[in-house]
Amino acid sequence: MAAQNHVQLTVIKENYNQNRNQIPEEESDYFQRAQWLRAATLGATDGLVTTASLMMGVGAVKKGVDAMILIGFAALFAGACSMAIGEFVSVYSQLDIELAQIKRETKTRAQNHEQQEKEDKKEGLPNPFLAAVASAVAFSLGGIIPILAAGFISNHKVRMGVVAAAVSLALFVFGGVGAVLGKSPAVRSCARVLIGGWMAMGITFGLTKLIGSAGMEM
Repeated sequence: MAAQNHVQLTVIKENYNQNRNQIPEEESDYFQRAQWLRAATLGATDGLVTTASLMMGVGAVKKGVDAMILIGFAALFAGACSMAIGEFVSVYSQLDIELAQIKRETKTRAQNHEQQEKEDKKEGLPNPFLAAVASAVAFSLGGIIPILAAGFISNHKVRMGVVAAAVSLALFVFGGVGAVLGKSPAVRSCARVLIGGWMAMGITFGLTKLIGSAGMEM
């Protein structure tokens, strides 16, 4: 899912670069902020579903709260690092391509306009470090939700129910935010996110339970 999100983030940035010159100047800043917010929402959803699914999987075979919290933090750290590294590499590659394109274009233009055009174009170039940090933070914000939901409940069944409820509520909110930013139908967007999250948690829970029943418990 993290790899898919990397692709989505890159596509969002490419779409922005293609359309930035076609929209009014006063709307440019809003358009850029909306795209980044949408990318952050996708990252947070990724962190939420990944962390919650792994916690539910462990909860299928281990009743102790410590095991669930430990796997939750492991998923959060690993996912955040993966998102940051993947996004850094992806955006840095995009940056190299755009810088090369700028150099090619300026060679064909008059010398007296070259420096100003270079600076104007560089203003809209992606920042790999910012993209990496934003991806890691977004993933972590989503991933911390199921950890907090499970951290203070000792009863196993209640804990699993609370995690599922908290994750469902967060998925609904993220789906709604994504719909507003993407100007798509809210009900359909929320339903897609909810069903996708439930499927991820359910499949992970079921397969881990099956493996545990086969005598491979931790």
